[in-house]
Amino acid sequence: MNAETSLSDRLVDLETRFDAVSPAQARELQTGGATLIDVRETAEHAQGLPAGAHALSRGLLESGIADIAPSRQADLLLICGSGARSLLACESLRQLGYEQLRSVRGGFRAWTDAGLPWALPESDDPALNARYARQVQLPEIGPEGQRKLARARVLLVGAGGLGSPAALYLAGAGVGTLTLVDADRVDRSNLHRQVLHDDAGLDRPKTDSARDRLAALNPDIHIRTHETRLTRHNIETLFAGQDLIIDGSDNFPTRYLVNDACQKLGLTLISAAVQGFEGQLSVFEPGGPCYRCLFAEPPPPELAPSCAEAGVAGMVPGVMGVLQALEALKLLVGFGEPLRGRLIIFDARRSTFRQLRMKRDPDCAYCDPDEPFPGYVDYDHFCAQAPA
Repeated sequence: MNAETSLSDRLVDLETRFDAVSPAQARELQTGGATLIDVRETAEHAQGLPAGAHALSRGLLESGIADIAPSRQADLLLICGSGARSLLACESLRQLGYEQLRSVRGGFRAWTDAGLPWALPESDDPALNARYARQVQLPEIGPEGQRKLARARVLLVGAGGLGSPAALYLAGAGVGTLTLVDADRVDRSNLHRQVLHDDAGLDRPKTDSARDRLAALNPDIHIRTHETRLTRHNIETLFAGQDLIIDGSDNFPTRYLVNDACQKLGLTLISAAVQGFEGQLSVFEPGGPCYRCLFAEPPPPELAPSCAEAGVAGMVPGVMGVLQALEALKLLVGFGEPLRGRLIIFDARRSTFRQLRMKRDPDCAYCDPDEPFPGYVDYDHFCAQAPA
């Protein structure tokens, strides 16, 4: 029996031995006097705690529980990230003689998804405070803005030329949870522009290479990866629970799929594209204007060459990816003027930006809140595809 199967069987057994309650039930029990203990790791606690919860990581549980619950008759609620570690913690405390133990089903994520109160812990970690000191000094951000970033969940479509700089700067800024979706592997031809990766990581999944680089840059954030291509079958599951979507894909089928899903799910999309020495960028919000208002249908393959066919200057996706991260920062914190209803076009040869105003296309059914969702369209059969 392998370790994964053994752990799975163990968790199934623990589910029969310990009560599991929903976050709402746990909150009610907590209000009635039960003690809520968050057994996630310290780095996870930095991203937020349920209101009134005691932070005690599972590794310190046995040595620290007596300070929180000196009586073995205490009514204890244990919460983790998803509900697995809290069951294991229940088992550990039962062995110490504690009798009234419940696990919170779904963990902290389910707690926040249910809209229950939570807060960031006060940090006296000089290293953590120093990491964000320069941007917290900005009145547009400040401590409250930094707390908003720590609570934020951003999904990046692609860990390539656009996703690399966007992910690096969002990680550096302290966005609490970054999710990367990419099915490709690192190729040497990527490296002049995809700065998340390096020569030592050739042929590794881009998601693995990206995760290692981002974790090295900022170990205080959560990084989730999905080594898969977006399809109509998985996109809504992957996008669920996100605050923002950043599209760094390099093909029209994915761009339309991402736009359509964002409109259906009510998610704001930060979209960019590059070719040669030019880039473009806009923010598309639910209710339009959306990507389809700008480009109702994809062009034929001969008019949409990929980077492999037409070439690209590596600095151009660098500029556009950084701008995507900047738009995300403005939207998450709530300052400045995001690119709603505006498209900027960057010409690297002249170092110029042009701005175009956009209006919602009255015939666009995808961003019309009064129209039923038209459904996803399969463009793969006639759109050009190429590696990121």
